[in-house]
Amino acid sequence: MGTTSALRHDQGSGPGRHPDGGSGRFGLIARHPLGWMLAGMAGVGLLSGLTATGPGPVPALGAVAAVAVYWLVMRRVARRSTPEIARSGAAREVLLGGTIGLVFILVSALLIRALGGYSFTWGNDGVLSVAGTAVAVQIGAAVTEELLFRGLVLQALEQLWGSGAAIVITALFFGAAHMGSEGANAWSGLAIALEAGVLLGAAFLWRRSIWFVVGLHFAWNVTEQLLGIPVSGHAPNGLFIVDVDGSNLLTGGSFGLEASIIPVVMSMTIAVVMLVHAHRNGGIKCRRPAGR
Repeated sequence: MGTTSALRHDQGSGPGRHPDGGSGRFGLIARHPLGWMLAGMAGVGLLSGLTATGPGPVPALGAVAAVAVYWLVMRRVARRSTPEIARSGAAREVLLGGTIGLVFILVSALLIRALGGYSFTWGNDGVLSVAGTAVAVQIGAAVTEELLFRGLVLQALEQLWGSGAAIVITALFFGAAHMGSEGANAWSGLAIALEAGVLLGAAFLWRRSIWFVVGLHFAWNVTEQLLGIPVSGHAPNGLFIVDVDGSNLLTGGSFGLEASIIPVVMSMTIAVVMLVHAHRNGGIKCRRPAGR
């Protein structure tokens, strides 16, 4: 996949316009990676907070609005193109990412079950209502979180300090963001940073597509929720009832599957493969030279 396009500067002139295409000092600050990162986080974060727990299709509608806000910030504030949210090939990227996310969670859950950690009982809930709610909620979560962490934070930090620093910092932030969840502790925060922060970051560097990472994230969360496994500490209304037995290191305890050692090891293995492909495709960026 091609790398993210460089900043695009408006060359127009006129009253109040700065020669570099902005509006004086404010324009320079806004087009700095940290400037447009914070502007985008404010907009997308506000929408997420207002719609994430809404009824029916509200989370999904919030996701659509978040994409529009992201596009506006990138095009009007950052002055850059947005190939990472291009409609062309989006369905393919979502499907590919979703397949990886589905297989990753199913294999992790089945391995834990084989080792005696999980047992599943059909919950007898309405399949369509449970599945519909899960899809709507997790679309909102996957889209807004990926726009925030991979679209805004990772790309901004990558411009400043390169891909390596960006993926480490965003992974740590992603782990910290889940520390307030039910059953969270130092281990669960580290586990989320490694298996989700690093894996999703590597997925973006490989494909350079938000849709690919959204597909992976969405399928991951929906599969967990439908299996009845807590999603990052949030008790789900799933299709199955899960009985947990064994050590928390195996099962993840009340935090859920993400705090199990099995998906941590699996995700790091997948992430290494993705990073190798990203390096071969030129998707790994070096630190930006000083003074640029």
